[in-house]
Amino acid sequence: MPYLNKDQTASANLAGRPRDQAREAEILRVTLEVLAEHGYDKLSFEEVARRAKASKATLYRRWAGKREMVVAAIKAGPASSHHGAAAIDTGTLRGDLLALTERLNATLQASDGSMSLMLLQAGLEDAELCEYLETATGPTGARLPDSILQAAIQRGELPAHASPFSYEEVAGAALLLRKLNGLRTDRAYLEQLIDAVLIPALQTKHELPPHAAPGIFSGAPKTAQATH
Repeated sequence: MPYLNKDQTASANLAGRPRDQAREAEILRVTLEVLAEHGYDKLSFEEVARRAKASKATLYRRWAGKREMVVAAIKAGPASSHHGAAAIDTGTLRGDLLALTERLNATLQASDGSMSLMLLQAGLEDAELCEYLETATGPTGARLPDSILQAAIQRGELPAHASPFSYEEVAGAALLLRKLNGLRTDRAYLEQLIDAVLIPALQTKHELPPHAAPGIFSGAPKTAQATH
């Protein structure tokens, strides 16, 4: 075996050392704590490392930056129940919307109200983070997938120029507002929301103008929003 100096030995040991899953889970728990207290913009590796009694180097070995660490924390916590969720296809628009809003409701119920509100605020401040969260953690139910929209158009349930705007502007905001105020969001409420608000709004034949603002949960990058 070739001779290794002290630094090479340490590096070899580090490279071969398996991750401590319990330690990583603790760091991610602390990340969510700091996130809830200070928001995404003020969250830092320094504060998470201090509270978790870890070094910044430990964090950087696991995550390239703050965004990746936050997504990992959300994936392990609020988004764990729907990660890798299957595509929705019930055969009807109403059935699809019910399954979608139930998924969204489960996403919101997996975290407390302050965390849900903080994540919404983070998405508004950093639309690319919103996009990253949606794609990295799995579908949250906050967006109307194009597959559902196009299937409804093909079945004649929606007009040819139907847009996801009304769903992405209303569904998540309504459920979050009710959650923050302790109001019920059971299946009966979801059906009421779908029948009285979402389907009529989606069925409107008014075509959105080319520069219409994106829905609040659309995840459109800031650069795109700035031109609207």
